[in-house]
Amino acid sequence: MEKQTLNQYQEFNEERFTKRIVFKKGDNTVFLLNFLPGQELPPHAHPGSDVFIQMMQGEGTFTVDGKEASLKQNEVLHCQDQEKLAFKNTGTEPVTLYVVLTKIPDERFAQDI
Repeated sequence: MEKQTLNQYQEFNEERFTKRIVFKKGDNTVFLLNFLPGQELPPHAHPGSDVFIQMMQGEGTFTVDGKEASLKQNEVLHCQDQEKLAFKNTGTEPVTLYVVLTKIPDERFAQDI
């Protein structure tokens, strides 16, 4: 068993969003994405993977294959495979997303940035 406290992964940076790896086990990884107001994640896909995202705090807008979906605290989003995903913190408070990525497409997806 492993236990983590998520607060230690909630690191914000004035220049860009941050990604902090919580767990990396086999082909799966769990991480937090942290955004200050106005920061965004550019459109991208996760070939061969499923992505599960929970809004831990704040609110923002996801764009998945051109369709917008607003998420608030404790709401979740699931994206598959080739769906192109983007996010923007459209609120006035910091955002933290809890992300589970199954079947990591390649090691770049399992690194802190």
